[in-house]
Amino acid sequence: MKNSMSNVYKRQQVILQRLYDQQSVSTDQLAAELQVSSLTIRRDLQSFADKGLVKYVRGGANLITGALKDDPSSLESSAIQQASKEAIAQLAASLVNDGETIFINSSSTAILMLKYIQNKHVVVVTNNGKASSLAIDPKIELLYTGGVVHANKKSMVGEVAIHNLSRITASKAFLGVSGISARGGITTSVLQEVAVNDMMIRRANQQCYILADGSKVGKQNNFVIGPVRLVKTIITDKTADPDALYQLSELGIQTMIAQ
Repeated sequence: MKNSMSNVYKRQQVILQRLYDQQSVSTDQLAAELQVSSLTIRRDLQSFADKGLVKYVRGGANLITGALKDDPSSLESSAIQQASKEAIAQLAASLVNDGETIFINSSSTAILMLKYIQNKHVVVVTNNGKASSLAIDPKIELLYTGGVVHANKKSMVGEVAIHNLSRITASKAFLGVSGISARGGITTSVLQEVAVNDMMIRRANQQCYILADGSKVGKQNNFVIGPVRLVKTIITDKTADPDALYQLSELGIQTMIAQ
């Protein structure tokens, strides 16, 4: 991988500290200090902007008043989690082959795959309304399921989404979930997304990959998508509970660890 999860985390923590101390940052100055490209810094700032932390200005960004509360360390776990999501998405993207049609669900982790699928002709079928905000390779054909838009997650759900998915066969499905465990199965926090996720799993003729950072492994959320036997591989990070991964392995689930 071009950037390890730990390097991304450390760099973003430096930027957060600069924002806390100075209220504003310069893209070029940060790039020189951290010895990375200005594009890398802009991506970091875009990540912070997406979280409502900064506002872009010419040549840099300003901290939004109150965004870091009293201490930038309050965002430490959030920064770590975001870096983990990026690493998981990058590993998942490496599993996509030229010419494939794939499903990506409404997960904030899974949709990041679009950033890392490069120089491949791929049809991406998704119910994630936030996909349009990402810069993607022009070789990617983005196809939305349609349906009722869920207010909070901007996911497309309901009968229209399910009907359209039932008419598509994909090579692989990449699904982010709220929880996965040997006992609780594959779960989500949004009831309306259960049927959509289930259809994506069933219409993927090769394999379904579950993308879940360590905080979601071994956990069970409110609504069950299905038993873990529906999938073969989970992509997670090194913070995942070893006991929970072992229990999943006993059911035939393979694990891929993003670094």
